[in-house]
Amino acid sequence: MKMHSRIVTFIVCLVIWCLLSFSLDWQHLLVGVLLSLFIAAMTGDLFTEYPGKWLDIRRYGWFLVFLFLFAWECLKANVDVAMRVINPRLPINPGIVKVRTALKTETALTLLANFITLTPGTLSVDIDNESGHLYIHWIDVRGQDVEEASRRIALKFERILGKVLE
Repeated sequence: MKMHSRIVTFIVCLVIWCLLSFSLDWQHLLVGVLLSLFIAAMTGDLFTEYPGKWLDIRRYGWFLVFLFLFAWECLKANVDVAMRVINPRLPINPGIVKVRTALKTETALTLLANFITLTPGTLSVDIDNESGHLYIHWIDVRGQDVEEASRRIALKFERILGKVLE
């Protein structure tokens, strides 16, 4: 199983390299092959237990949708934090909230936590893999209800990441 995962990782890395370098010279291909081999050897078993699912082209479409969603949410959060800095009368009620997620794999949970951290006003503090909870420091806690915090912070990312990674 690990060899299949490494092969798929190699192929995906090489395709991404070719798309980013936009060149099929032998020098570019050689560097791409060497880098892809290195990445596959070092991290091939980290990305997926079932490497065949990465051949499903719909996952890449969902990942593009996810990137646009993240950009939009990040823009909204930047404006929100900037408004709180400019206008001191806007409330700042920081605290740590527990967020429930349906994602199960370590990769999906880690990516969700990282994208939440990249969004201004939130910071992932801890991941509980067994229960599927994230602990998030939030700039404006509006209550300790797990369902409400989950809906406001993670649900928009979780739905699409589930289609990409699980």
